[in-house]
Amino acid sequence: MILPTIRDPRFITIRRGGVLTDADHHLLALWAAECAEHVVDLFEDARPGDGRPDRAIEAARLWADGGMSVGESKRFAGASQAAARELTGVSESARMAALSAGQAAVVAHVAAHELGAAAYAIRAVMESVPQPEREAVRIAERDWQRSRLPTPIRALVLDDQRLRNDICWFVFGETGVR
Repeated sequence: MILPTIRDPRFITIRRGGVLTDADHHLLALWAAECAEHVVDLFEDARPGDGRPDRAIEAARLWADGGMSVGESKRFAGASQAAARELTGVSESARMAALSAGQAAVVAHVAAHELGAAAYAIRAVMESVPQPEREAVRIAERDWQRSRLPTPIRALVLDDQRLRNDICWFVFGETGVR
């Protein structure tokens, strides 16, 4: 579970009683898509020709640009999640990459999934290397993601990482997965 038990109003849109603007919601989806896209090759290496995670990433972008409904984006998220389930016990890095893509697509529905896309992407790269290298790649991926944060949502996401680090396998902190 990567969502908090109590929803943060900063990730609820204004029209639903929160404080999140549509513009920032779209930026969260685009950033999540970028995080997922950065690791999707780990899925593609394991399942060449299976475009479900790629389509989920594209769905996040299309939703953010007004070219897709929330419901459609959720369907692409579900397809990417199904692709991940098929990899249970086969390739953990590929599974995590597909989960990252699914999380990116579902940001359209619940903005707080932005952190799921990032956390699963970090886990994907960690699972792709031998144990002694995992901490170094965790830090490198976390820092790369942070470097891609748009200014309007940077403080929000960094605070969200701080608040939810423990339920996201500690991938955002100064020391990694415990």
